Amino acid sequence: MINRRNFLLSSALAGVSATGVTGQSQPAATKSRVRPSADYFGTQFYGAEERAELIEVLESRSPFRWYGPGSRQPAKVATFEKEFAAAMQSKYCLGVTSGTAALQTAMAALEVGPGDEVILPAWTWHSCYSAIVLAGGLPVFAEIDESFNIDPNNIESKITPQTKAIIVVHLQGNPADMDPILALARNHKVRVLEDCAQSVGGSYKGKALGSMGDIAIYSLQLNKTITSGEGGAVVTSDPILFERAGRFHDVGSLRAPHEAAVGKAQLQPFVGCNFRMSEFTGGVLLAQTRKLGEIVRGCRAAAARVYEGLSDLPGVHFRRRPDPAGEIGVGVFVRFKNKDQRNRYVAALRSEGLAAGGPGGSVILPIQEYIEQKRTVHPAWPTFNSPRGKSIQYGAACCPRTIEILEQFGGVAIGPKFTEEDTREIVKVVRKVYPTIMTT
Repeated sequence: MINRRNFLLSSALAGVSATGVTGQSQPAATKSRVRPSADYFGTQFYGAEERAELIEVLESRSPFRWYGPGSRQPAKVATFEKEFAAAMQSKYCLGVTSGTAALQTAMAALEVGPGDEVILPAWTWHSCYSAIVLAGGLPVFAEIDESFNIDPNNIESKITPQTKAIIVVHLQGNPADMDPILALARNHKVRVLEDCAQSVGGSYKGKALGSMGDIAIYSLQLNKTITSGEGGAVVTSDPILFERAGRFHDVGSLRAPHEAAVGKAQLQPFVGCNFRMSEFTGGVLLAQTRKLGEIVRGCRAAAARVYEGLSDLPGVHFRRRPDPAGEIGVGVFVRFKNKDQRNRYVAALRSEGLAAGGPGGSVILPIQEYIEQKRTVHPAWPTFNSPRGKSIQYGAACCPRTIEILEQFGGVAIGPKFTEEDTREIVKVVRKVYPTIMTT
């Protein structure tokens, strides 16, 4: 298994990788001349607010979200859920233990099971694939485009009568092109799950990422925009999906506060897991949610200065941005003719002291050995024992365009505390290096 951290060079949103897409190490960077860190956005903003939330939980002796000593109802997770839902422009939010747990909860909410197919991008994290398989569904890979997100033009050919959902992953701070995807999903009566793990706080045409599909998930792990070390959230504006999610994450039960949120329970209990968020986690995330706007604004402003400073470079071709205003801006990527040219660009930037790399924070899933071999938790697992499951083939042949795109792009990492001096330094170095690489 590939360690996720090996793919992270310097972005709290998995913005720029420390290895190439093949997993081969790239040249080590010299000491950076850009002083602020592009690592771990959320922890850069830790302060008195997070400390106060933790101390309140400690002093209350009520770390469990539903009850504790005394008559006062613990409220950190509940308040986080309310404020995070509002920030994501959705009616309901469910705090869970991780982004992976959120994906599994969303699969249960959508009633994905044996015989169902779920389309996902070939370039994303293991958890997307695993959540489908663990639900008994069949993963079907689609290519990405130059946004590094799922290509809307490659989705329709993957839809079959068994398709239950499309996972749209907003990767590395950049929104996917939602309009054509949503239109396609409506036309085929397919559900849309937005995975916003790497783009918490991003938007698309004024709408918060996660507010446009049927249901959405967020990771709040260390490498994400805001963090409690581990943590996740599920949001939706559909009361039935919220009730199913709530029940699945809490061993089949629906607690009174969540029932009150939807008005009245509509479903019977069913089998579930325990993905309940603790009050310690909820307290930290509450403080972090209140800082989300500041973090995103800082990163966007820094990235905008770099884009502006490089926009007149002859022949420059940036990563595709379906909504430039909605991108968080964790890295500024440019395209090259081939992997060798890209790698020389990255090496040159690193030799000048900049944090640089190819696309990162994800893996090319179809070429992972355990996926090619269709290895699951048990030989009789339903995913690959149906005729369709037995016939589907993974591997490089199902995502050639994805591999090509990822080998062509290189970028520099951006952080939310980068000053104008820092971004001028980035622009200066790129303007020095880029023309030389393009002409050799």
